[in-house]
Amino acid sequence: MTIAHNKWANCFTYTTHPSTFICERLFVIPGSTRVDPHSTIFPSCTYKIRYRSSRKERNRMNRSPLHQQIDSLPELVLDLIDPLVTAVRHTITPSLSQKVKRVFTAGCGDSYFTPLNAELAFEQLAGLPCEPMTAMQFARYAVGYLPETGRGSNLVLAVSVSGAVSRTVEAMVLARQAGATAVALTGSPDGPLVQAAELVLETAVPPLPPELQGQTVPGTAVPGTRSYVASQLALYLCAIQLGEQRDHLNKATANKLRRELAHTAELMAQTIALSDKTTRQTAEAWHDADQFVFCGAGPNYGTALFSAAKVLEASGDTAVAQDTEEWAHLQYFGRQVTTPTVFIGAGGWDEGRALELVTAAKAIGRRVAVLAPQHSALASHPDADFLWGTAVPTRECFSPLLTCLPGTLFAAYRAQLIDEPYFRGFGGGRSAAGGGGISRIRDSEQIGVIRR
Repeated sequence: MTIAHNKWANCFTYTTHPSTFICERLFVIPGSTRVDPHSTIFPSCTYKIRYRSSRKERNRMNRSPLHQQIDSLPELVLDLIDPLVTAVRHTITPSLSQKVKRVFTAGCGDSYFTPLNAELAFEQLAGLPCEPMTAMQFARYAVGYLPETGRGSNLVLAVSVSGAVSRTVEAMVLARQAGATAVALTGSPDGPLVQAAELVLETAVPPLPPELQGQTVPGTAVPGTRSYVASQLALYLCAIQLGEQRDHLNKATANKLRRELAHTAELMAQTIALSDKTTRQTAEAWHDADQFVFCGAGPNYGTALFSAAKVLEASGDTAVAQDTEEWAHLQYFGRQVTTPTVFIGAGGWDEGRALELVTAAKAIGRRVAVLAPQHSALASHPDADFLWGTAVPTRECFSPLLTCLPGTLFAAYRAQLIDEPYFRGFGGGRSAAGGGGISRIRDSEQIGVIRR
């Protein structure tokens, strides 16, 4: 993938696999003084989208369905940013914001990782303490002990793409019982989560472009990436909106932050360009491995969890996520000497410790990749075998929108290399029904009363 900046304002072109597949989108701000009051990010803008790809060229690309989803993410951000800004403004109102004293977030799987990644954004940008939890932890253990600071003072954001996950629905029901303001972030406006919530923020993603739909095998369940990015964007925008409504941010700063999120579309395209080749090379070099470790801290501990999850879903390998510091206390003593280990950073507050641990990992025989911004100290570490580069600059609290990409590319190449069907094809006693069959993700028994 290559990037070409257009000389016009707010224009860029991103090209996937030069001379084979071109996906171009231009944003043009006319010289007019007219401003669309509903568009914070690109006022009065025009859009030009062009795909150029023959069937022969697409076949030559050999991009797997998971690769195709990754390639679509920059465009997805551009499609979602303005509608999400509007939806968040309608949901996170001034009256709601003024009551809030603490934010709780809950979800399962990817829908837990995005809130975990957003904790720093809520604390920095909204000026509110934030407690991310799994839906199980919140519903079965925490909800009975929310701070007694007044009705509506606890804001609970429950994330579920399907809107049907039993634990998340349970968390929403019990949050309302506890007097919290219960907001559902979901891609399904008709799911049971919506029925349980007080307020709803829709995060549905548009279908893949027709040019990509044709490359996806019908009925293929693909590890989620588009819904993950949509949820992450929505949470960041909620943090900004809360900060603005509570006067923690002024209007100019809030709009600047929204524009930064829009600009991540370009940075995501650059990151895919930077890391596509090296993640493929890493997958080839680590072909013999059967377990992988991903380490991250702060907003990128959730990225470590997400990256490990994509490997598990895509190739079925044992993949573990660990806090960067905790690796030194635990995985450091693992018996398998050459375990592939990825250290994830954003050039932020964790970088000094990550630098030390890359050296330690290499000294005990680990195969090491670093996922870090180009030209950062971590990216230049002499003991790293591979660099999975991300674009710069981006603030640390927004970095998960970029750092999620290389690990997912690696997962896509790993599955392709060992010819493993995603989710094991739901065989071996599994079923795609209800999100997993016998695992009962969507029809698990729910408790209806808070336990104390």
